Amino acid sequence: MVIERVRQMNVEEFLDFAESSEYRYEYIDGEPIKMTGGRLNHFRLINRLQFLLESLLSESDCEVLGSGMLVRVGEASLVAPDVSVVCGQAQTEVDTRILLNPILVVEVISPSSIDHDRVVKRDFYHSVDSIQAYLIVEQRRPLVELYTRSETGWRRQAFSELDDDAPLEALGCRIPLQDIYRNIKFDDESAARASDMDGD
Repeated sequence: MVIERVRQMNVEEFLDFAESSEYRYEYIDGEPIKMTGGRLNHFRLINRLQFLLESLLSESDCEVLGSGMLVRVGEASLVAPDVSVVCGQAQTEVDTRILLNPILVVEVISPSSIDHDRVVKRDFYHSVDSIQAYLIVEQRRPLVELYTRSETGWRRQAFSELDDDAPLEALGCRIPLQDIYRNIKFDDESAARASDMDGD
């Protein structure tokens, strides 16, 4: 994912700008950030995760939302999770697509977005009181990281076997890795590089 800066603008200007753009933007510290570079597996995994969460939550009062919905993570910062879940009444800023109360946010990461999603966005999401879980899904190999809010802080769990289930306790369900990665083909060379990077 390549990050390209445009210029400083206020929230209203940003929303108008993003609405008319063919690209996907986030808004960090008053600056529009262009997000590009998703590959086929990235979009496959986003679609799969939306479908799985909708199926798992079909009997609940929770709603699954796609990346068109922004989440406010600061006075001058808005980010766009690949998938978000809100339970009960969705709270939004008047006449905008800014969601205020997600309970779960999900990011499918690529090699170029690892630092942004694992550090910058993680810290942003941890600062939002409503968010109880942050799910990071690797696209180069089976790996799911789950950050869960607790009374003592945030707990990280990692799942790398296809027979693992990631427990989404805030939603009362578990999401199986074999369903997330069903029919996903991995590039062996990319997977090997990912393992090497984790070992550094």
